Amino acid sequence: MRKILYSVGSLVLGLAMISASGCMTVDSGMSSSAYRNQKGVNHKVQKGETLWRIAKTYQVDIDDIIRSNNIPNGAHLEENQLIFIPGVDNVRSVERVVTSSTPPKSTATFEPIKDDFGWPVKGRVSRYFGDQRSSYLSRGIGIETMEGQPVVASRQGKVVFADYLAGYYYTVILDHLDGYFTVYGFNSKLTVNLGDTVVKGEKIGLTGKKGNTPLLYFEIRRYAKAENPLYFLPNI
Repeated sequence: MRKILYSVGSLVLGLAMISASGCMTVDSGMSSSAYRNQKGVNHKVQKGETLWRIAKTYQVDIDDIIRSNNIPNGAHLEENQLIFIPGVDNVRSVERVVTSSTPPKSTATFEPIKDDFGWPVKGRVSRYFGDQRSSYLSRGIGIETMEGQPVVASRQGKVVFADYLAGYYYTVILDHLDGYFTVYGFNSKLTVNLGDTVVKGEKIGLTGKKGNTPLLYFEIRRYAKAENPLYFLPNI
């Protein structure tokens, strides 16, 4: 419990410091060349799979997959794309859930399992993770949409922050109780309160604006470390 409370505090403080200072450094990590001679397998991406779900299936750190494949910040996985999974011996099937029965000679409908991340709002990604904006780097994505659109929980979680945050306007932070947090900024109105438990897809606010642009700012963090949301969200 102490670790989670510390993570929430450091996350909120980190957001405030980024807004105030306007800068953030990037950890370049290990060079992809370190993986060239490593054992591994090629995984063929199926419809709806995300890097996060694939990494969990193979029990490999998502950063290792990103680096070994030189995956850019703005990339989405495509169906039938081959990605190299370092350090494993066998190809595995990513878990899916059958959501509807179908007539004979027809394929069943599959959806991601319940703890996958979903899009918080429908719209166009106009700001990508790692984008340079004046004197700072974006630690999330900006999703352009219409003002006043419902913002929904990307995943089931508990509201650990729901208030005005300097530089982010009305903001919600959800704790998903497994080390992951999601941040929803630039809301015009919040519809949840501190301590609420919400399910995936439940409304938590309404979109507002950044300047003159209707936009939701969205982050995924593992404890206080920002991750690229596009590696967790399904391609649409």
